Formats: sequence, C-alpha cells, structure tokens
Amino acid sequence: MYQTILLPTDGSAGSELAVDHALDLAERYDATLHLLYVVDTDIVNHYAGIDAIEGVEHALESHGTRALETAAARATDGGVPVEQHVVEGSPHEAILDAIPVVGADLVVMGTERRDDEYRRLVGSVTERVVRMADVPVHVVKAAV
Repeated sequence: MYQTILLPTDGSAGSELAVDHALDLAERYDATLHLLYVVDTDIVNHYAGIDAIEGVEHALESHGTRALETAAARATDGGVPVEQHVVEGSPHEAILDAIPVVGADLVVMGTERRDDEYRRLVGSVTERVVRMADVPVHVVKAAV
C-alpha cells in the first residue's frame, strides 16, 4: 500500500512515538523511510548578529542530526531502508515541499498537546501539514 514514508522529526516526545509507528508501517509494507529534520529559519533569523545566527543554526543542525541518526539506527536495526534529509525553511512548508521530492505516499508525524493559547499564537506544524498535504498523514499523539 505504501512504498515511501516521510517522517519529519524534531526529537520531541511526539516525534519519538511517531518513529515507532513509521517503523511498524515501513516493515509492514516493505517501504523506504525518509527521515526529515527542518532547521527552522524563523528561529535562526530571529537572532541578530552573524555569530549568534551561526551558533543557533549549528546547534539546531546538531540537534537534528542526532535525532535523525537515532531514528535511522532503529530503522537499520529493523531492516527498514532509510534515508536522512536535513533542510532549512519554515517547518510545515519544508515538510510539504519534501513530499514530492522523496515521492512520499504517506507522512507520519508526531504531535504533542498544547494549550489553546499556544496553538492560537504559534499554531501547529502537524495541523498545517494535515490540512495542506496531498497524501495521507498519520498523526501520532504523545501522551500528556
């Protein structure tokens, strides 16, 4: 049913649970798993000064690389073909852009419960992807 699964991750609890689901689906359907980490340019560009920007960007990339490597090791241990991608951009836009690039026919994403005020002010990357994606999105909710 699915051949290529896209799993955006940021290393959060919700993302870690999504890894479990994505691995299960990839094993079940003999699919390739594409792991994606987005360096959020909104955060990077928020900081003033070249040194600060480079420091924040490097820290985000390092965090993302660790999250991808952890998930990739689990995939490899389970015999799931895996590819890793690090991109820059607005998270929901970068995820949506990655869908046709990797040829994903399913996106698996984690989400964590946020209060209403947070959601109104910041919004949810997962909600945006669910609304705008042209492929099915499997959402995994983290326990509160």
